[in-house]
Amino acid sequence: MILLRGLYEKMLKDDIGFCTSTTSKLLRSTVTHSLKPFNITAEQWTVLKQLSFVEHLTQKALAEKADKDQATLTKILDLLEKRDLVKRLPNPDDRRSYLIEITNEGRVLTEKVLPHVENLYTTIFEGISEEKLRSFVSVLQDIQFNVKNKLH
Repeated sequence: MILLRGLYEKMLKDDIGFCTSTTSKLLRSTVTHSLKPFNITAEQWTVLKQLSFVEHLTQKALAEKADKDQATLTKILDLLEKRDLVKRLPNPDDRRSYLIEITNEGRVLTEKVLPHVENLYTTIFEGISEEKLRSFVSVLQDIQFNVKNKLH
């Protein structure tokens, strides 16, 4: 009986990892596909959305908020800057870094995309109570905390 319980617990842990990974891939794919008409990727959208909330951010702070490594963020910013959606400004407090700011064109695009993404997530979460969603987010945050603080 103890062996079966251990096997069940192992399977549950495997199922959690697999289900979380599969759901993440499915969400990313769905969001990426839905953003095609706006000619941006999910990764670019994450950066634009973060910048739309503030006047500007350092590249390091933006990388943290968007959960991107520096190299990936640099590539994303290069693409967004070519389309005049963001701009890099010298940081007056630190000559070694830049402040990243969304442009007017970037704000216009963000205002078009945001309702679209909100509607997408409304459909995705249809039939799931707010209580379940809050609980889900809380568990994910607990897992993230454990990984970041107990395993690194």
